[in-house]
Amino acid sequence: MKRSRYLVTIVFAIFFVMSFVTNILGPIVPDIIQSFHLSLFSAALLPFFFFIAYGVFSIPAGFLVERWGEKRVILGMFSVALAASLLFAWLHIFPIAMFSLFLIGSSMAALQVAINPLLRVAGGEEHFAFNSAFAQLIFGIASFLSPQIYSYIVLNLEKGPQKNIFLSTLAAIVPERMRWVSMYWIFAAVIAAIILALVFTRFPEVKRKEDEAAGTAGMYRILLRRPMVWLYFFSVFFYVGSEQGTANWMSEFLWKYHGFDPQTTGALAVAWFWGLLTAGCFVGMILLKLFDSRRVLGAFGIGALTCLSFALFSPASISRFAFPCIGLFASVMWPIVISLALNSVLEYQGALAGILCSGIMGGAILPLITGRIADSFGLRAGMCLLYATFGWVFAVSLWAKPLITNQRFGEGKLENDAA
Repeated sequence: MKRSRYLVTIVFAIFFVMSFVTNILGPIVPDIIQSFHLSLFSAALLPFFFFIAYGVFSIPAGFLVERWGEKRVILGMFSVALAASLLFAWLHIFPIAMFSLFLIGSSMAALQVAINPLLRVAGGEEHFAFNSAFAQLIFGIASFLSPQIYSYIVLNLEKGPQKNIFLSTLAAIVPERMRWVSMYWIFAAVIAAIILALVFTRFPEVKRKEDEAAGTAGMYRILLRRPMVWLYFFSVFFYVGSEQGTANWMSEFLWKYHGFDPQTTGALAVAWFWGLLTAGCFVGMILLKLFDSRRVLGAFGIGALTCLSFALFSPASISRFAFPCIGLFASVMWPIVISLALNSVLEYQGALAGILCSGIMGGAILPLITGRIADSFGLRAGMCLLYATFGWVFAVSLWAKPLITNQRFGEGKLENDAA
């Protein structure tokens, strides 16, 4: 098949938009709490409705893509996300916010399923590893930029009348006391632009490989009878809960305990959390060529727990930097846990991938539990839940027994011939 640089660029743009929309919740949580006068538990309902959609929709999305094809599903899901963004931009009330985020989360879940096989076909299998790594870089850049754009817009809108046409337009349509709502108008504009590009893009036929296929109901039943599958499901569950529990609450923590402005210092801390998470992926890629992935996971798990301790219990000058550094040590956890899981079975990997992606719902449930604890005992106590979740991910490095280990310089891949 003829490779398409244009289509690869479009897929990279999709990664950018997904990340740009997904990772804004953390910086705006303090503003949402103030605007709607919410308890911390109520505020946690927002990421809950967003990430629970992954648990509900990840497996069905695979069947949907196989039935309707990548282009129709991608266009349909972006259209849903556009409608959801516009809905909340016009009707900024809390129940609409939850409904809107559930629709956007459902869209992101389906897009996640659709775009990786598309990237493989558009760029060629021989370039897939490089393109996947580059896509993660794009994802990280968007995660870094999104909070900074939020900070820039909100601060400038609060200054009053603007000569800038873009800002003056936002000032006219966004409530004065809810300037953060402007991000939903920006989401709508960005999503509309990608939809327009997709309409005029010709998609190739994607023949899904075994590890990309949705699988059958029988495959899921077989896998779900295996305790190891449940262990890895909860490993993904707890990792995403750790990641989102840190990103969603750090700005509120820095404001509540240290008085840092959530629209500046808080947003910047979240931006650097995602930035360092991206940078850590490249450090991890080097380390994985030198050491067993379980050792890397163990070392980074200890690093994350150490930074968490400094973030929660140190003075303000240390806490503001320790929170973003958690991202550096969390960076390798997702790819290592997923690879260990897939390398621990010899069959039904497509179905297993669907089960693992359902574990993303941890990003919904664990921040919600944190909010409930925080309302009763304080946010610091609530965020101590991260010790348990990061600790579980660290423990994977101790009990994982993959059939195939990561290949290091000068070593083979097979580890357990008896298995």
